[in-house]
Amino acid sequence: MQIATWNVNSLTARLQHVLDWLAANPVDALCLQELKMTDDKFPFDALQAAGYHAAAFGQKTYNGVAILSRQPVRDVVKNITGFDDEHSRVIAATLDGPGGEVRVVNGYFVNGQEPGSEKFSYKMNWLTGLHRYIADELARHPRLVLLGDFNVAPEDRDSYDPVGLKDTIHHTVQEREHFQRLIGLGLTDSFRMFDQPEKSYSWWDYRMLGYQKNRGLRIDHILVSEPLKPLVRSCRIDRVPRKWEKPSDHAPVVVELLQT
Repeated sequence: MQIATWNVNSLTARLQHVLDWLAANPVDALCLQELKMTDDKFPFDALQAAGYHAAAFGQKTYNGVAILSRQPVRDVVKNITGFDDEHSRVIAATLDGPGGEVRVVNGYFVNGQEPGSEKFSYKMNWLTGLHRYIADELARHPRLVLLGDFNVAPEDRDSYDPVGLKDTIHHTVQEREHFQRLIGLGLTDSFRMFDQPEKSYSWWDYRMLGYQKNRGLRIDHILVSEPLKPLVRSCRIDRVPRKWEKPSDHAPVVVELLQT
């Protein structure tokens, strides 16, 4: 079973990219962030024609998340239960996976703008709410995957310039502590389960030849729960779509789970 995450930075602009990528990479499930469209605009028919069921939680102009799956999606929950939020940032669903059901929680984490700002405070509160939510989800669904655009570079090696960017957004102690609190719930960063090339990133700024100079960050993550950890066979970042014409600034990340 292969599960992927990809911030497409507007599904309207990049639907064909998604369809082309799925044709070349027929994963079992693909989680999308930054749809930037309302649910009535979501391309259910095009994705169904490509072989995918879909659950979407959209929002006009900003945010929006979706889960695409070759198997039907069940028990869909939108946003963080118990956290009042006007933005469409989280969608969860149950999928059939190796050895049984897998609970997939797809999140477009708050950016936070800059430390000390109101948006940063919102990010801290949001991450606190997410922690409680994931703890509850794990209690109900031990076989769980939390994935998406976390907007956090967990370690210095996840940033092209950890010294120059120290204490800036995505790099702050507070953000990294929240990431580790999620890990502390019994989750594992699947990408770090394997030897990976140095300077492996999933996001590159459009400006200043960010991709060409590999000035990137690894902020897109796939965390797996303890029961799924032994099944993880690989995790990779697919940089190919970042080279396409008018690409998203993010690349897909793919985890493969062994069938049992």
